[in-house]
Amino acid sequence: MDDNMMLHLANFSTLFVCMVLKLPQIFVLMRARATAGVSLNSLLLELLGFIVFMSYQMYYEYPPLTYLEYPILIAQDVIVLLLILHYNSNMKHSLIYAALFVGGWQLLTVQKWVIDLAMSLCTFISAGSKLAQLQCLWRSKDSGQVSALTWALATYTCLARIFTTVITTGDTQVLIRFVVMSILNMWVTVTVIYYKPHAVKQD
Repeated sequence: MDDNMMLHLANFSTLFVCMVLKLPQIFVLMRARATAGVSLNSLLLELLGFIVFMSYQMYYEYPPLTYLEYPILIAQDVIVLLLILHYNSNMKHSLIYAALFVGGWQLLTVQKWVIDLAMSLCTFISAGSKLAQLQCLWRSKDSGQVSALTWALATYTCLARIFTTVITTGDTQVLIRFVVMSILNMWVTVTVIYYKPHAVKQD
């Protein structure tokens, strides 16, 4: 299989996986009607990282197939955010978050140095989102409403994007981001599985 065929396979498999990536998490939240183990701070940082990354790719006119999944991921994250706010009775905060994200999105491409600076911080923002989720799990020792499948799928997409980045743009900042995200996503996946509730222990 040549590189071109592998590139198309990686691009389209990533796009397909991202179309359903957050659905397991959405279904878990809707079934439980609770958000135990799910970090709001992690979700907000992830959403910010997605917006910065997609804006950077669009600004520099990178091939659409290298970032086409991000509008889908952003839409799914918004649904998860609304579910968390709803089940925690904080829906009034949704308008505040919407104003901040939309306003920030518009500011990103005002000047070249702004988007470059934002992208240089993007890896730290995205890493912060994973660490916030890990901290939440370590503190609660309960991953009852966190979907291990969602995190495992996220790991795959980042690994696939390492390959597509090397083949297409070779952008070092983007490559470093995906390597770091792959490691942290795997760490979260393992932690979620470790803290999954099992049968009730008898004293």
